[in-house]
Amino acid sequence: MSLRFHPLKIGAVEQAAADGSAVALTCLVPVALRAVFAFSAGQHITLRAYVDGVELRRSYSLCSTPEQLRRDGVLRIGVRVVPGGRFSGYVAESLRPGWCLDVLPPVGNFTTAFDPGRRAHYAAIAAGSGITPVLSLAATALAVEPRSSVTVLHGSRTVDSAMFVEELADLKNRYPARLRLVPVFSRERAGSGLSHGRLDHVTLTRYLATALEPGRVAEWFLCGPPGVVQAARRTLAEHGVDSADDSIVHTELFHGDTAPAATARIAPPSPVEPVRSPGQPHELVVVLDGRTSVVRHPGGQRLLDAAMSVRPELPYSCRTGVCVTCRAKVVDGEVRMTGGAALTEQELAAGYVLPCQAVPVTERVTLDFDVS
Repeated sequence: MSLRFHPLKIGAVEQAAADGSAVALTCLVPVALRAVFAFSAGQHITLRAYVDGVELRRSYSLCSTPEQLRRDGVLRIGVRVVPGGRFSGYVAESLRPGWCLDVLPPVGNFTTAFDPGRRAHYAAIAAGSGITPVLSLAATALAVEPRSSVTVLHGSRTVDSAMFVEELADLKNRYPARLRLVPVFSRERAGSGLSHGRLDHVTLTRYLATALEPGRVAEWFLCGPPGVVQAARRTLAEHGVDSADDSIVHTELFHGDTAPAATARIAPPSPVEPVRSPGQPHELVVVLDGRTSVVRHPGGQRLLDAAMSVRPELPYSCRTGVCVTCRAKVVDGEVRMTGGAALTEQELAAGYVLPCQAVPVTERVTLDFDVS
C-alpha cells in the first residue's frame, strides 16, 4: 500500500511535560479522510514541513486512540523537544493552531488486535517519550476489553520531564482497579519518596519480582532507546518470557538501530549471484502507485537514496530503520540490510525490507512499495 501526504490543520499545540521539554500536537482530520487515517493503537505518523526553505520529515507516535479519531476526528502525537532539533523546535516554538502540516497516514507494527471478549493482562515498559504510544495502547485496551488490565512501568529523568502525567492520571481515575502505573526516575534524589533508578537490567529484575508476575502477562510492549529495549528483552527472557516471539513481546525503538545485519530474499529464493563490489552498477526497479521506474546506481548506495533519484515522492521519514515508513517488498533479487529491528521476523521472512537500511546483493533488485 503506497502512502501519500495529506495537509491537516493543527488543532492545538500544548505542553506535554511540566518543564516544557515536550509538547502534544493535535491534528484535525476531516470526515472525508478519516478512513484514510484509520489506525491501530501504537502506530505512528510522519509529518512534513518546510523550515527556512528546507524540507524536513519526522515520525511521531500517536498518543490518541482510534476511537478519538472516529468520534472527534483528531490525531494527537507527543513531541520531545530536542536541543537544537530543527523539527521539534519548529513544532514547539513556531507552529500555531490553524496552520497546516503535511501528514502521512499511520503505519507501524507496535500494536495488537484488542478483542472485547478477551480477558488479559498487558504490561508496558517505556522510557522517556516511549510512553507516547503506550498511552494509546493502554487507553484502547482498557476501553475495548472491559475485563483486561494494564501495568505500565515508565522511566523518566525527572518528575518535571515526565510526559503525559495528567493524561495517565486521568486514565488511572477512570480505571482504578485495572490500571497500575509504576513511575521510575533516574535523576531524582534517592530517598525523596520517589522510585529511583534507570530502566536497566538490575532495576527491571527488581520490578519483575515485586510489581509484575511475568507468567501472568499475555503481551508486553517495550518502547524507548535501544539500551532500554535490549535490557527489557534480556530480563524478560531470564524470567521465562519468549522475548523473540513478536506476538508476545512488541518493541519500538526511538533512537537508532543496533540490530544485527539481516538478509531478505524472495520466496522461493532464486539463484544468488555473487556480491558485486562497491561502485559496480546495479539495476533497481521501483514499483510505486502502479508505475514502474528503473535506475542504475552504485552498489554501495542505500536503496532508498537510489530509488528517490527517480521517484522523489517515495514515503520515508527517519532514514535510520526505526519508523518503517519506507517499508517495501523485495519481489526480485536479493538485498542486505545493515539494520532492521523495526521489522518483525514474519515480515523479514516474507521479503519485506527497509530500503533506507538496505544495499543490493544481486545485479538486479525489484522493490514493490504498493504491496501492503
